[in-house]
Amino acid sequence: MANNNGLLRRLWQVFRTPARAAAGLVLLLGFIGGIIFWGGFNTALEMTNTETFCISCHEMRDNVYQEYRDTIHYANRSGVRASCPDCHVPHEWTHKIVRKIAASKEVWGKITGIIDTPEKFEVHRRYMAGREWQRMKETDSRECRNCHNFDYMDFSVQGNRAAEAHSTSLASGEKTCIDCHKGIAHRLPDMTGVSGF
Repeated sequence: MANNNGLLRRLWQVFRTPARAAAGLVLLLGFIGGIIFWGGFNTALEMTNTETFCISCHEMRDNVYQEYRDTIHYANRSGVRASCPDCHVPHEWTHKIVRKIAASKEVWGKITGIIDTPEKFEVHRRYMAGREWQRMKETDSRECRNCHNFDYMDFSVQGNRAAEAHSTSLASGEKTCIDCHKGIAHRLPDMTGVSGF
């Protein structure tokens, strides 16, 4: 109890003038406000990182989500399921923030109605897919590697073609996952006359 009295007495000495008390109050309120802001920001960020959020607009729900439901990433014998954010949002915080900022352009497409009908979506499908493939290539398919760890692949249980590709092109860094696995979760766009993808 004596220690508490000494501490209170020292705090009173520091904050006994109005200017110091005001500075202390501002610092305390700033600290508490920062915690509240950070908690709210992080909560909102995580809420936008759910499949429910991703398919809350009909452009995604009625187009790519329907295709994804017919793939091995949605349902498979092991019961391991990759949802929208698993493939499209990095896990690391810094990369996640960069991706969220870039995704704000996609919100513009929603607001302006660029892809608000299946017909409009199909018109833009090749561009959107190409942009996503390029992003994945530039990050060495980082999101794929969150689940598919190359270091633990057992080539002996893979088909000959897959084992050959994984042990050569992927191992050497010549290619990355998305180079061979386009269309693994969504229908491929019309690629007629397209090179470089």
